[in-house]
Amino acid sequence: MTRIAVIAGKGHLAPAIARALTDPAVYALDGFAPEGLDHKTFRLERLLPFIDDLIDQGITQVIFAGAIRRPRLDPEAFDPRTAQMVPRILMAMQSGDDAALRTVLDIFEENDLSICSVQEICPDMVPDAGILAGTPSAADKRDVQRAAQILAGTGGLDIGQGAVVAQGLCLALETLPGTEAMLHFAALHADMRPNPDGAKGVLYKAPKPGQDRRIDLPTIGPDTVDQAARAGLAGIAWEAGGTILLDRAETMRRAEAAGLFLWAVDAEA
Repeated sequence: MTRIAVIAGKGHLAPAIARALTDPAVYALDGFAPEGLDHKTFRLERLLPFIDDLIDQGITQVIFAGAIRRPRLDPEAFDPRTAQMVPRILMAMQSGDDAALRTVLDIFEENDLSICSVQEICPDMVPDAGILAGTPSAADKRDVQRAAQILAGTGGLDIGQGAVVAQGLCLALETLPGTEAMLHFAALHADMRPNPDGAKGVLYKAPKPGQDRRIDLPTIGPDTVDQAARAGLAGIAWEAGGTILLDRAETMRRAEAAGLFLWAVDAEA
C-alpha cells in the first residue's frame, strides 16, 4: 500500500485528512505546525533534502492540508541544491500565493512525487450541489449570485476566496487575514445595509478562477457558522465541488440552531 505524506498547515483540515489515512507521514513547515497532530517539521530552505527523505521512505504521494503563510527565508540555511532554486522560489513568492504554491507543487512533481487532492482522499469533504440546512430566500440567492460575480472578478488578483454580500452590496472581501477577520469586519458594518429589514446578507466562498484545486481550496466548518451568525448573516453558500466542508454533521447542526442556511451552489447552473 502506498504511504502518503501530509504536508500539514494550521487549522482543522490536516488532522481530518490524517485521520482518514492509514499510517500517514505528517510534516509541517517550520513555524506553521498544526495543533493536536503529531508531526515532523521541515524548512523550505532545505526543500530538496526533505523531498529526498520522503522518497527514501517509499512515499510517492503528497497531500497539502491546512493554512500556510509565506515563511521568512534564512539565506544561511539553504543547502547547496535548494540554493540553486532561490531565484525561482523568490520570483514565485513575489507573484502571489497562487504562483508560490504552484511552484512548490512543480518542484515536488519534478522529483516524482504526485500531489493528491482532498477530493481524492476524502470526497465527502467536498460536497456536491445541494442545500444542507435552511432555505435561502430569493433575495439571498441574488446576493449569492452577486458574491460569485465579485469573486470571479477579483480572483485573478489573488486576493482571497470569500465575499460577504447583503442586498446586492459587498460588505467585505477576504484578504490575507482570512475568513474570520472578514466576517468580523462585516459585522462591524452590518448597519450599512440599505434596508435594515431587508436581506441580512450571505457569505460566499469559491476557488479562484484557474486555481489548482489540489491545494488551498476554500474551507468552511463549524467555526465559520458561528462567525457568520455573529455577523448577523442569513447563511453560507459556496461553490459545489470546489470547497471543503469540515465536520459536516456539526456544521449542519450549528447552522440549523442559528437559523442559517448552508448551500453548495452548482457553479454551472
